[in-house]
Amino acid sequence: MKNQKGFSLIELLIVVVIIGIIAAIAIPNLLAARRSANEGSAVSSLRTIHGAQMTYASTYGNGSYAAAISTLGGSINLVDSVLASGTKSGYNFVGGATAASTTVPAVFFASANPTTTSGVTQTGSRRFGVATDGVLKADSTAASLGTAYDQTTVAAASPMGN
Repeated sequence: MKNQKGFSLIELLIVVVIIGIIAAIAIPNLLAARRSANEGSAVSSLRTIHGAQMTYASTYGNGSYAAAISTLGGSINLVDSVLASGTKSGYNFVGGATAASTTVPAVFFASANPTTTSGVTQTGSRRFGVATDGVLKADSTAASLGTAYDQTTVAAASPMGN
């Protein structure tokens, strides 16, 4: 019996504990990387929406912007079908527009809000918005994460990076 080969129970338990420690360190970093990637995708999507709105106003809208993001998809294909559906990479996208009048020009806004705002499955920790001027705005107030920016809130928010 002295020539038995293999691992003892203690050695196997030590390996399992080491794997558990490595997993406990790695998983939060992976979740943070996913949130960061979702936020980057949301910012990029808002830039796409801004460009699509400018194109829409000059070619299809006769100076007015599309009232909904879904209008930018479909047959005119200014945004991809996933973004036009309103949900992409863990963010919900909403938008609106106000037509021009004799005293004010046409304006639009779009916002991106995380679909899940807390817990392990949190898809983002900031909401984003863009308006006609093209300046991206961000807000990390926990109470506002689930609500969409509207035209007034986007205009009043601080630009990203400030």
